[in-house]
Amino acid sequence: MNDNQTYNKLADMRLYGMMNLNQRFNENPHVMPSIPQEYFASMVDAEYHDRNHRKQLRLMKNAKLKYTNAFLEDFDFSIDRGVSRQLIGWLCGLSWLDKKQNLIITGPTGSGKSHTACGAGNNAIRAGHSVLYKRVPRFCEELEVAHGDGSLPSLRAKIQKFHLLILDEWAVSPLTPRARLDLLEIIEDRAGSGSLIVTSQMPVEQWHSFIGEPTIADAILDRIVHRSHKIELRGESMRKLKESVQEVRHV
Repeated sequence: MNDNQTYNKLADMRLYGMMNLNQRFNENPHVMPSIPQEYFASMVDAEYHDRNHRKQLRLMKNAKLKYTNAFLEDFDFSIDRGVSRQLIGWLCGLSWLDKKQNLIITGPTGSGKSHTACGAGNNAIRAGHSVLYKRVPRFCEELEVAHGDGSLPSLRAKIQKFHLLILDEWAVSPLTPRARLDLLEIIEDRAGSGSLIVTSQMPVEQWHSFIGEPTIADAILDRIVHRSHKIELRGESMRKLKESVQEVRHV
Protein backbone atom coordinates (compact mmCIF):
# COMPACT_ATOMS: atom_id res chain seq x y z
CA MET A 1 0.00 0.00 0.00
CA ASN A 2 1.48 3.39 -1.00
CA ASP A 3 1.46 6.58 1.08
CA ASN A 4 -1.34 8.18 -0.96
CA GLN A 5 -3.67 5.30 -0.22
CA THR A 6 -2.79 5.47 3.47
CA TYR A 7 -3.37 9.23 3.62
CA ASN A 8 -6.69 8.87 1.81
CA LYS A 9 -7.87 6.27 4.30
CA LEU A 10 -6.76 8.39 7.24
CA ALA A 11 -8.58 11.37 5.74
CA ASP A 12 -11.72 9.30 5.16
CA MET A 13 -11.65 8.29 8.83
CA ARG A 14 -10.89 11.91 9.81
CA LEU A 15 -7.71 10.85 11.57
CA TYR A 16 -6.06 14.16 10.77
CA GLY A 17 -3.68 14.14 13.70
CA MET A 18 -2.20 10.79 12.65
CA MET A 19 -2.10 11.88 9.03
CA ASN A 20 -0.21 15.09 9.79
CA LEU A 21 2.27 13.43 12.14
CA ASN A 22 3.00 10.63 9.69
CA GLN A 23 3.64 13.24 7.01
CA ARG A 24 6.12 15.00 9.31
CA PHE A 25 7.85 11.69 9.95
CA ASN A 26 8.17 11.10 6.22
CA GLU A 27 9.62 14.58 5.75
CA ASN A 28 11.98 14.19 8.72
CA PRO A 29 12.77 10.45 9.15
CA HIS A 30 15.37 11.18 11.83
CA VAL A 31 12.64 12.20 14.33
CA MET A 32 10.57 9.05 13.76
CA PRO A 33 10.59 6.68 16.76
CA SER A 34 12.42 3.47 15.95
CA ILE A 35 10.49 1.36 18.46
CA PRO A 36 7.03 0.30 17.19
CA GLN A 37 5.36 0.93 20.56
CA GLU A 38 6.72 4.47 20.68
CA TYR A 39 5.67 5.12 17.09
CA PHE A 40 2.15 3.91 17.83
CA ALA A 41 1.97 5.96 21.06
CA SER A 42 3.08 9.11 19.23
CA MET A 43 0.42 8.59 16.57
CA VAL A 44 -2.29 8.12 19.20
CA ASP A 45 -1.11 11.22 21.09
CA ALA A 46 -1.14 13.27 17.88
CA GLU A 47 -4.69 12.21 17.10
CA TYR A 48 -5.85 12.80 20.67
CA HIS A 49 -4.46 16.34 20.79
CA ASP A 50 -5.70 17.16 17.31
CA ARG A 51 -9.24 16.10 18.18
CA ASN A 52 -9.15 18.10 21.41
CA HIS A 53 -7.94 21.14 19.50
CA ARG A 54 -10.68 20.84 16.90
CA LYS A 55 -13.25 20.36 19.65
CA GLN A 56 -12.03 23.53 21.38
CA LEU A 57 -12.36 25.48 18.15
CA ARG A 58 -15.88 24.12 17.60
CA LEU A 59 -16.96 24.92 21.16
CA MET A 60 -15.52 28.41 20.89
CA LYS A 61 -17.32 29.07 17.62
CA ASN A 62 -20.64 27.85 19.01
CA ALA A 63 -20.29 29.84 22.25
CA LYS A 64 -20.25 33.26 20.52
CA LEU A 65 -18.61 34.85 23.54
CA LYS A 66 -18.38 38.62 23.68
CA TYR A 67 -14.75 38.42 24.86
CA THR A 68 -13.02 35.50 23.19
CA ASN A 69 -9.63 36.13 24.80
CA ALA A 70 -10.82 36.47 28.40
CA PHE A 71 -9.63 33.87 30.91
CA LEU A 72 -10.14 33.79 34.65
CA GLU A 73 -6.44 33.36 35.40
CA ASP A 74 -5.83 36.72 33.69
CA PHE A 75 -8.11 38.56 36.12
CA ASP A 76 -6.68 42.01 36.82
CA PHE A 77 -5.93 42.33 40.54
CA SER A 78 -4.10 45.65 40.13
CA ILE A 79 -7.43 47.38 40.81
CA ASP A 80 -9.55 46.49 43.83
CA ARG A 81 -12.69 44.81 42.48
CA GLY A 82 -13.72 43.20 45.75
CA VAL A 83 -12.66 39.81 44.41
CA SER A 84 -9.94 37.69 46.00
CA ARG A 85 -7.39 35.47 44.30
CA GLN A 86 -8.87 32.59 46.27
CA LEU A 87 -12.29 33.20 44.70
CA ILE A 88 -10.88 33.36 41.18
CA GLY A 89 -8.92 30.19 41.85
CA TRP A 90 -12.10 28.48 42.99
CA LEU A 91 -13.92 29.64 39.84
CA CYS A 92 -11.08 28.27 37.71
CA GLY A 93 -11.56 24.87 39.32
CA LEU A 94 -15.08 24.70 37.78
CA SER A 95 -16.49 22.65 40.66
CA TRP A 96 -19.58 24.90 40.50
CA LEU A 97 -20.08 23.87 36.88
CA ASP A 98 -19.58 20.19 37.61
CA LYS A 99 -22.26 20.49 40.31
CA LYS A 100 -24.59 22.36 37.90
CA GLN A 101 -24.61 25.45 40.09
CA ASN A 102 -25.06 29.05 38.95
CA LEU A 103 -23.08 32.28 39.18
CA ILE A 104 -24.61 35.71 39.66
CA ILE A 105 -22.18 38.53 38.86
CA THR A 106 -23.33 42.04 39.78
CA GLY A 107 -21.67 45.43 39.82
CA PRO A 108 -21.69 48.89 38.26
CA THR A 109 -21.19 49.62 34.58
CA GLY A 110 -17.67 48.81 33.41
CA SER A 111 -16.70 46.84 36.51
CA GLY A 112 -15.84 43.75 34.45
CA LYS A 113 -18.99 41.63 34.76
CA SER A 114 -19.14 40.54 31.11
CA HIS A 115 -15.38 40.02 30.96
CA THR A 116 -15.46 37.82 34.07
CA ALA A 117 -18.43 35.84 32.75
CA CYS A 118 -16.69 35.28 29.41
CA GLY A 119 -13.52 34.32 31.27
CA ALA A 120 -15.48 31.63 33.08
CA GLY A 121 -16.97 30.57 29.75
CA ASN A 122 -13.54 30.26 28.14
CA ASN A 123 -12.22 28.25 31.06
CA ALA A 124 -15.23 25.95 30.78
CA ILE A 125 -14.61 25.50 27.05
CA ARG A 126 -10.97 24.70 27.69
CA ALA A 127 -12.18 21.93 30.05
CA GLY A 128 -14.40 20.52 27.30
CA HIS A 129 -17.76 22.02 28.30
CA SER A 130 -20.21 23.51 25.81
CA VAL A 131 -21.05 27.18 26.44
CA LEU A 132 -23.54 29.64 24.98
CA TYR A 133 -23.42 33.41 25.47
CA LYS A 134 -26.53 35.59 25.12
CA ARG A 135 -27.16 39.27 25.79
CA VAL A 136 -30.58 39.27 27.42
CA PRO A 137 -32.12 42.16 25.39
CA ARG A 138 -31.09 40.58 22.08
CA PHE A 139 -31.99 37.12 23.34
CA CYS A 140 -35.55 38.26 24.08
CA GLU A 141 -35.80 39.56 20.50
CA GLU A 142 -34.55 36.20 19.24
CA LEU A 143 -37.18 34.37 21.27
CA GLU A 144 -39.90 36.69 19.96
CA VAL A 145 -38.88 35.92 16.36
CA ALA A 146 -38.91 32.19 17.19
CA HIS A 147 -42.53 32.53 18.29
CA GLY A 148 -43.40 33.98 14.92
CA ASP A 149 -41.69 31.40 12.74
CA GLY A 150 -42.52 28.38 14.91
CA SER A 151 -38.90 27.57 15.77
CA LEU A 152 -39.20 28.16 19.53
CA PRO A 153 -39.34 24.46 20.56
CA SER A 154 -36.22 23.61 18.56
CA LEU A 155 -34.43 26.71 19.85
CA ARG A 156 -35.20 25.81 23.44
CA ALA A 157 -34.06 22.22 22.86
CA LYS A 158 -30.80 23.47 21.34
CA ILE A 159 -30.12 25.84 24.24
CA GLN A 160 -30.83 23.15 26.81
CA LYS A 161 -27.96 21.00 25.46
CA PHE A 162 -25.29 23.52 26.45
CA HIS A 163 -23.55 22.84 29.75
CA LEU A 164 -23.32 26.55 30.54
CA LEU A 165 -25.62 29.39 29.48
CA ILE A 166 -24.39 32.96 30.05
CA LEU A 167 -27.15 35.57 30.29
CA ASP A 168 -25.35 38.90 30.08
CA GLU A 169 -26.85 42.33 30.83
CA TRP A 170 -29.83 41.10 32.80
CA ALA A 171 -32.29 43.88 33.72
CA VAL A 172 -31.01 46.59 31.38
CA SER A 173 -34.36 46.89 29.60
CA PRO A 174 -37.97 46.07 30.57
CA LEU A 175 -39.33 42.57 29.96
CA THR A 176 -42.51 42.02 27.99
CA PRO A 177 -45.05 39.53 29.41
CA ARG A 178 -44.03 37.01 26.73
CA ALA A 179 -40.32 37.52 27.42
CA ARG A 180 -40.90 36.83 31.13
CA LEU A 181 -42.54 33.51 30.30
CA ASP A 182 -39.89 32.60 27.73
CA LEU A 183 -37.03 33.27 30.13
CA LEU A 184 -38.79 31.27 32.83
CA GLU A 185 -39.03 28.29 30.49
CA ILE A 186 -35.40 28.61 29.38
CA ILE A 187 -34.24 28.80 32.99
CA GLU A 188 -36.57 25.98 34.05
CA ASP A 189 -35.10 23.76 31.31
CA ARG A 190 -31.68 24.15 32.92
CA ALA A 191 -32.73 23.30 36.48
CA GLY A 192 -30.57 20.33 37.45
CA SER A 193 -29.24 19.84 33.93
CA GLY A 194 -26.81 22.74 33.44
CA SER A 195 -25.41 25.94 34.86
CA LEU A 196 -26.19 29.62 34.41
CA ILE A 197 -24.09 32.75 34.68
CA VAL A 198 -26.20 35.89 35.02
CA THR A 199 -24.62 39.35 34.97
CA SER A 200 -26.47 42.50 35.99
CA GLN A 201 -25.95 46.09 37.09
CA MET A 202 -29.04 45.69 39.24
CA PRO A 203 -28.65 44.12 42.72
CA VAL A 204 -30.41 40.78 43.13
CA GLU A 205 -32.71 42.30 45.75
CA GLN A 206 -34.32 44.45 43.03
CA TRP A 207 -34.84 41.68 40.46
CA HIS A 208 -38.29 40.75 41.75
CA SER A 209 -39.72 44.21 41.11
CA PHE A 210 -37.89 44.39 37.76
CA ILE A 211 -39.49 41.17 36.50
CA GLY A 212 -42.85 42.59 37.44
CA GLU A 213 -45.36 39.76 37.62
CA PRO A 214 -45.01 38.35 41.17
CA THR A 215 -45.74 34.70 40.40
CA ILE A 216 -43.31 34.54 37.49
CA ALA A 217 -40.75 36.60 39.40
CA ASP A 218 -40.89 34.12 42.30
CA ALA A 219 -40.42 31.20 39.91
CA ILE A 220 -37.51 32.78 38.01
CA LEU A 221 -35.68 33.90 41.14
CA ASP A 222 -36.16 30.53 42.81
CA ARG A 223 -34.52 28.75 39.87
CA ILE A 224 -31.67 31.23 39.44
CA VAL A 225 -30.80 32.15 43.01
CA HIS A 226 -31.39 28.81 44.71
CA ARG A 227 -28.18 27.18 43.47
CA SER A 228 -26.13 30.33 42.87
CA HIS A 229 -22.86 31.78 44.06
CA LYS A 230 -22.97 35.59 44.15
CA ILE A 231 -20.02 37.69 43.03
CA GLU A 232 -20.28 41.44 43.51
CA LEU A 233 -17.72 43.47 41.59
CA ARG A 234 -16.98 47.01 42.59
CA GLY A 235 -14.79 49.93 41.63
CA GLU A 236 -14.56 52.51 38.89
CA SER A 237 -15.32 51.66 35.27
CA MET A 238 -12.50 49.70 33.66
CA ARG A 239 -13.23 51.44 30.39
CA LYS A 240 -12.77 54.88 31.94
CA LEU A 241 -9.56 53.82 33.64
CA LYS A 242 -8.16 52.46 30.36
CA GLU A 243 -9.13 55.65 28.55
CA SER A 244 -7.38 57.70 31.26
CA VAL A 245 -4.23 55.61 30.86
CA GLN A 246 -4.33 56.11 27.08
CA GLU A 247 -4.72 59.86 27.53
CA VAL A 248 -1.73 59.98 29.89
CA ARG A 249 0.40 58.04 27.42
CA HIS A 250 -0.47 60.44 24.63
CA VAL A 251 0.43 63.53 26.65
